[in-house]
Amino acid sequence: MGILEKEDYLEPRCLLGMAPMGQETEAVREPIPLRRVLAKLDGYFDRRDYAGADRHLRYWLDEARAAGDRQGEFSLLNERMGFLRKQGQREEAFACAEAALLRLDAATGADSIAAGTCYVNCGTVYDNFDMPDKALTMFEKARPIYEAALEPTDGRLGALYNNMALALAALGRFAEANALFYRALDVMCRAPADRAITWLNLCDAAAAEKGAVEAEEEIQGYLERAEECLEAPDAVRDGYYAFVCAKCAPGFDHYGWFAYAAELRERSESIYAGLGDRQSLL
Repeated sequence: MGILEKEDYLEPRCLLGMAPMGQETEAVREPIPLRRVLAKLDGYFDRRDYAGADRHLRYWLDEARAAGDRQGEFSLLNERMGFLRKQGQREEAFACAEAALLRLDAATGADSIAAGTCYVNCGTVYDNFDMPDKALTMFEKARPIYEAALEPTDGRLGALYNNMALALAALGRFAEANALFYRALDVMCRAPADRAITWLNLCDAAAAEKGAVEAEEEIQGYLERAEECLEAPDAVRDGYYAFVCAKCAPGFDHYGWFAYAAELRERSESIYAGLGDRQSLL
């Protein structure tokens, strides 16, 4: 049985009497244990305990605000907007993104990697809810920061290119989108699971630009590449891999690879079940 953490049984500390945002005192009473908070959050995701993840995030966000821990609050706002996006909670995700942007300057430098990550996270939220113009604006803010600060093979840079390409494709700017998809593939040469997602994104871009019939041969080639990535011997079959399998399965279904899509779903379920069994022994 897992050990209960205090957010499992305590209410957030009372926030009455706090100063309005922007008028807080500079002193931080006690920063939240961010590394431990994020590690526990990963455990919730590995078990697909999304209610627990939501409770955990809300609890520690309130703790960070009560403590005046701006960096902790900023980090958790970034985590929470991604969680809300995946849960399809549009308005809450938008509110979380706007809150993170408002707190960006107080929490980190405007040209820091953390700022770039915030822009990427916000852009992904906007793109997920069909606002590619606004998403692209965020990605364009992140790009010079990431390209200046990150190594050329950093996965965060690959994710930026991939997400930026999705926004460009949604806007009908297919040549620019394809160029960025291939840049993402180059960056993610050591991350086969992430490359699979990009190959599937290329399928969608080709279908949108040329039509599914005209692009059929091209799409089949991309599907084969995606399969190769998911079956790569160096693809670590952890919780993230299970998430990618589940994310890729609908794409294979859409293009007629029904048996492989079913296999990916079964694989994902098996990995998640194993992770849940291990967590129950902790």
